Amino acid sequence: MTGLIEKAYFATGCFWGAERRFWNLPGVISTSVGYMGGHTTAPTYKEVCTGKTGHAEIVEVVFDPSQISYHRLLEEFWTMHDPTSLNRQGGDIGTQYRSAIYASTERQLEEALATREIYNDVLLQNGLDEICTEIKSAHGMVYWPAEEYHQRYLEKNPNGYDCHSSTGVPYPDQLTIG
Repeated sequence: MTGLIEKAYFATGCFWGAERRFWNLPGVISTSVGYMGGHTTAPTYKEVCTGKTGHAEIVEVVFDPSQISYHRLLEEFWTMHDPTSLNRQGGDIGTQYRSAIYASTERQLEEALATREIYNDVLLQNGLDEICTEIKSAHGMVYWPAEEYHQRYLEKNPNGYDCHSSTGVPYPDQLTIG
């Protein structure tokens, strides 16, 4: 490890399955789940589920960019859920289940926007709808960790609920972002 670490924030619907997908990637140092993108302070899961706080269920990914690229994390993000589905993933419905990327750096923001365009074109070519993922800078946003029972939930409950409504369309690995 180089000593340099970065954080990335992804919302793909229910955060349990997304966290597991990220924690299994080599180069990911740690993951946690929480809430971000809303307008209330220290939201609870119960409050977030009302839709009144404006928060999304988020996975915070701490990673070593010398071991795994942000681009690789984005590839995983785009393909682990349906980014064309507004405020829902499968049976999970509500603004807390929206697709979102909150970029920690300007470079992350640029890369997220560029990969969205690439993947959007691929999805459209495959007869799917436009991507509706919210992509914003995380600057000024607070990441609120979720309650302890949500952390690494599928490690504690291996047969637990894992809703991920992938489009089934892979990210085009032959294209890279410089």
